[in-house]
Amino acid sequence: MRGGLLRLAAVMVKEVRQLSRDRLTFGMVLGMPLMQMLLFGYAINMDVRDLKTAVANQSGSMLSQRFLSDVRQTQVADIIITTDSPQSLENLLRRGEISVGIHIPSDFDRRLTDPNRPAAHLLIDGTDPTITAVANQLTSLVPDAPSGLTATRHIEVRPYFNPEQRSAVNIVPGLLGTILTMTMMLFTAVAIVRERERGNLELLINTPVSTPELMVGKVVPYILIGLAQVALIVALGQLLFEVPFAGTIGNLYLGAVVFITANLSLGLLISTVARTQFQAMQMTFFVMLPSILLSGFMFPFEGMPAFAQFLGECLPNTHFIRIARGVMLRGADVADLAGELRSLGLIALVALGLAMARFSRRLD
Repeated sequence: MRGGLLRLAAVMVKEVRQLSRDRLTFGMVLGMPLMQMLLFGYAINMDVRDLKTAVANQSGSMLSQRFLSDVRQTQVADIIITTDSPQSLENLLRRGEISVGIHIPSDFDRRLTDPNRPAAHLLIDGTDPTITAVANQLTSLVPDAPSGLTATRHIEVRPYFNPEQRSAVNIVPGLLGTILTMTMMLFTAVAIVRERERGNLELLINTPVSTPELMVGKVVPYILIGLAQVALIVALGQLLFEVPFAGTIGNLYLGAVVFITANLSLGLLISTVARTQFQAMQMTFFVMLPSILLSGFMFPFEGMPAFAQFLGECLPNTHFIRIARGVMLRGADVADLAGELRSLGLIALVALGLAMARFSRRLD
């Protein structure tokens, strides 16, 4: 018994010493719970505020101004755009620039006393059911009718792009980005590490292959795999969940190519930092958690604090979820997606450049 305990203690001491020498793994042990506490404690906010809102006030009356003042005071809506027509509100919704549009007709004051007509119209981006539920709070803010008259207090709510408010319509485009993030980053995160562990990297060094050629050669096959995954997920979404596809498949593939390239570049960067495949997988999951929680996949992006939104903007999944939902649900085109495509391209260039620089230094 005594000898067994001593051997057990020796193995435990050896494991602790090995862990202490593995700084990356030791950092993960401390960093993962710290990151989860910060994300769940601060970034995940179920009380959504500051939804991007545009207003088309065709009345301009005192009552309409009072109504908009009440809307601002709720802090649910952040009025960032003023336009002149409901058509402009619809265009802003389609481009993803706003989540809520408020149309106040020219005869707003008279409508307050007419039970047959809504006093105003609330246009909502229905791709996220949470936004619809929160924006419905604004329907109770219609001001009192003129003195001596009874107000109808009726606002017509129009949820665009998902009128049935089905969760699958919102989830499937988000899953598209999340699944691609998980698979693409994990595949390439272990690519260089696997070559090094198997001794293949030394063989590649002795060939005329340059660092850019090696990196691009590692990336391109996975781009094709990622596009095949896109086709599979979209097909299953339509067959199993009847998710609509309002845009064109070419626009979705364009966004997917840039998005996959960005994820593969991050995976290559991870592979130049990790020394083992296990470490590469650890670092991949370290990136995956924020990519799910801070991308707008599970929670409305506008509801997160500013620092969480900043981190979310640095993640490829955030931009691709906007692209996927924009193309599939809103019928967005390339012009509508230009900002997100530029962000993804920048992330890809920075990550790939850092990966090449680190890889060259490790070869030296």
